[in-house]
Amino acid sequence: MSSDAKASETEFYVRPGEPGHNEKEMVWARWQKKRTFVRALEGTYGELVQELFTQPRVYRTSETKWKGGPVLFSKTPINPGHSKVTQAIECHLNIIAPHGEGQKHGHMNSAVLYIVKGKGHDVHEGRRMDYEAGDAVIVENACVHQHFNDDPTEDAVVLIMKAKPLFLFMHMMFQKVVSYPPKDPSPTQANYKPPVGL
Repeated sequence: MSSDAKASETEFYVRPGEPGHNEKEMVWARWQKKRTFVRALEGTYGELVQELFTQPRVYRTSETKWKGGPVLFSKTPINPGHSKVTQAIECHLNIIAPHGEGQKHGHMNSAVLYIVKGKGHDVHEGRRMDYEAGDAVIVENACVHQHFNDDPTEDAVVLIMKAKPLFLFMHMMFQKVVSYPPKDPSPTQANYKPPVGL
């Protein structure tokens, strides 16, 4: 195993008593604020079922604000904290500015990335995988990975779907941000803003 792989593996797993990623400087609200990962199931069975039937089934991403920046932006329209229709899945939309990159991170749950727009690549445990709009990418369980936009002028739009809430409920919550997205945009990214209607 290479020294880089060993470093990634060491940084990925946080053992009790060691500083975790929540003790570092944060750049995104989703990494620093208290969140609902799984809701409590309280009430009678009949009430819970009735409430489920009244929940919307269409969630408009345009009604959710972008968070993050200046290179990586994200919004999460579906997760247990935002929609009562699900306890087991999460869906979020990422936009990476031209020639931008996301955080290098790992998590216990697997994920499916659908490339809506653009071209780029992922690095999974040191292995590069190129993709373009229309492709689907699988991130396997416990894989340390990072997303990159290879286009110098266009943004990349990625839809990410995962069963993260279910994994967290089962206490499979060992995850880590190895490195954060850039805080300082390049000159070509300085005025980048994600699209309003998406």
